[in-house]
Amino acid sequence: MYHRDIDTPWGTLCLTEEDGALTLIRWDDTGRQDDTPLLREAAAQLTAYTQSRLKTFDLPTRVPKGLQAAVCAAMQAIPLGETCTYGEIARQVGASAQAVGQACGRNPIPIVIPCHRVLGAAGLTGFSAPGGVETKVALLRHEGASTAQGGFLI
Repeated sequence: MYHRDIDTPWGTLCLTEEDGALTLIRWDDTGRQDDTPLLREAAAQLTAYTQSRLKTFDLPTRVPKGLQAAVCAAMQAIPLGETCTYGEIARQVGASAQAVGQACGRNPIPIVIPCHRVLGAAGLTGFSAPGGVETKVALLRHEGASTAQGGFLI
């Protein structure tokens, strides 16, 4: 397992690589700067994203199987600058909106797998990053999201 920290406008992120795939991104400053081709590429793509030069991540990722994998795939299909609801994803994957919300909260690779683009039917909901909903809003504003959800314009 290899780790690399990267500073972003939303805090320091620790990227974790395991067996040639990105398996975890967490808000943490580990002080580690392991040097692998994948971690260098992931850091470069995240930097390009923070500078609005990247619209889609192209990195090998690995997430738990089952519903978690289905929800992560649905989140990855949400284009930059757009949002969808837990209910919309629930219909796609054949699960309840609550189960989808729980899977979003367990997303192991935030930003690259854009759980911040998923909203509740009535608007913003929680976000597992430090800063919570404020960080979610900051990411959506960075992406130029202009979707009105529940009367809240992002």
